[in-house]
Amino acid sequence: MKARAIVPLAIAAAAAGCGALEPYPTTPRLAAAGAHDAGLRVAICYDPIVSKAAAVRREAQQQCAADTVATRVDTDFLLLNCPVLLPGRATFVCAPKPKT
Repeated sequence: MKARAIVPLAIAAAAAGCGALEPYPTTPRLAAAGAHDAGLRVAICYDPIVSKAAAVRREAQQQCAADTVATRVDTDFLLLNCPVLLPGRATFVCAPKPKT
């Protein structure tokens, strides 16, 4: 009887955990000494094996203002700001969109 109750709970927990591996914002890496960014820095934790580059960039763009474009400037795997399951940290600069 207990085994029957555990199976649905395990399935529900697995389904809920799927979203836990989606890229999400974190603290960005600081610019190198003397470097000047064209805008705000944002960073995204992601899994380099599972996460698509487009999904990481899309998440970064959501952190930037509407009149800017997220441009990737750095990637690290230091595990200081991201968990073991999402070890990559992509840092972007929210640079002004080019005038057309």
